[in-house]
Amino acid sequence: MKKILFALTSHALKGNTGQATGFYLSEAAHPWAILNDAGYEIDFVSPLGGKPPMDGADAASTDAVCKRFLETPTVMQKLNNSFKPAQIKSADYAAILFVGGHGTMWDFPDNQALGQHAAEIYESQGVVAAVCHGPAALVNIKLSDGKYLLQGKRVAAFTDDEERAVELDKVVPFLLATRLQQRGAQHIAAANWQKNVVVDQRLVTGQNPASATGVGEEILQLLKAAKS
Repeated sequence: MKKILFALTSHALKGNTGQATGFYLSEAAHPWAILNDAGYEIDFVSPLGGKPPMDGADAASTDAVCKRFLETPTVMQKLNNSFKPAQIKSADYAAILFVGGHGTMWDFPDNQALGQHAAEIYESQGVVAAVCHGPAALVNIKLSDGKYLLQGKRVAAFTDDEERAVELDKVVPFLLATRLQQRGAQHIAAANWQKNVVVDQRLVTGQNPASATGVGEEILQLLKAAKS
């Protein structure tokens, strides 16, 4: 059985604010739980490899899924030694999930190696998924026909309203939902902080942390459908 690849940001600061960021724990832990329990092996990749910075770790005190993720030795071993993009082969993976966290806005969009892996997985009938700020990885991905992966697709992502609500709209390099629309995507927004998962062909996207479990569930459904 092919594995699933989780892509995590290596970027640790929110612009010039001095505030720490990284991948958002619950957005990795909740899809991991769904897919791990379905029998999939999950690998981690980050632009710089090694141990990626993590945000939202305080959730482990109240969120049993996050706690389990952090207390699973195999997960921590892989997470603390994440692959660099050059160390993996896209053919080994049935799906790639771009986990959110504000850091993704800085190092995902222009990482051509990660984008290439995603394009290859998608064009091999695999699943490409992203949650919250994770869709920042999608904005520059082109398929072999030269068109943007996003073109004509329905997607969800952290909304411009949510960015303004957390007062980071002037800090991030661009507003994610706006950029997705500029790439030809149809951005589907729910109210701030509400669960919102959108599936279009083999692209699965979620709006925010509340959408992380649903993203995992939809990835699993697509993988099951591909086998049947």
